[in-house]
Amino acid sequence: MFGDGEGLTVFGGGTILLPEISAGRLKPERALMLHKAGLDSMRDDGDTVVIGAMVPISALVQDAEPLIAETAAHLADLEVRRSATIGGNLCAAPADDAQRGDLGGPFIALGARVRYASGDSEDLVPVEDFLTGDRSGKLVLSVEYDRLDRRSAGGGLRRRHAHSYSIATVAACSRPDGSDLRVAVTGVGPTAVRCRTVEQSRNADDVLQDVTPVDDAVASAAYRRAVLPKLVREALDQLEQA
Repeated sequence: MFGDGEGLTVFGGGTILLPEISAGRLKPERALMLHKAGLDSMRDDGDTVVIGAMVPISALVQDAEPLIAETAAHLADLEVRRSATIGGNLCAAPADDAQRGDLGGPFIALGARVRYASGDSEDLVPVEDFLTGDRSGKLVLSVEYDRLDRRSAGGGLRRRHAHSYSIATVAACSRPDGSDLRVAVTGVGPTAVRCRTVEQSRNADDVLQDVTPVDDAVASAAYRRAVLPKLVREALDQLEQA
């Protein structure tokens, strides 16, 4: 039914779409409802955790591992978390007043992959590649990551009065011996970003080589540039002390 997605609006939880439709900013030609598509389960497949695109964010707060659960717990409010979906969070288009897609950070840090359908085929790609590539014509089916022995750390700044929109959020993972470091940042731009320069240098100040903070109603780019290295340093320190 999705085909190449041309002229089709995918409806997941509706927390982004319905306000856009109500305001007249979005007028779908056709809508594909995913509520009965069988994409709402979270399961173990051997050593891999598979989270369907229609799993509500509230379920992550209860059942996901700490790095994901902590991020999910701070997204919006309880009513929104009960309806908003993982697929919608990852695929959210940039907003004028705030940045979206906070779940991309912990998923990148965990080395997660996105499984999506496009036409008659399916593909599995790293989350960071999916977010930086062309997402048009792709229907997210699930997010998958491997259960590994690793340490994790995260933190960030939010404005409560703005429904917990993020000013900047950092997620980091490594193996117990400190190898395989993965660092991701969200809330500073339209999508989550993997910080490969920081991973190589382990210098928090290098994060500004990986991301370009933006201005919005939540915070200025200048403020984000000032606080982001501090948040990255705190996450790296947490990993060392874990």
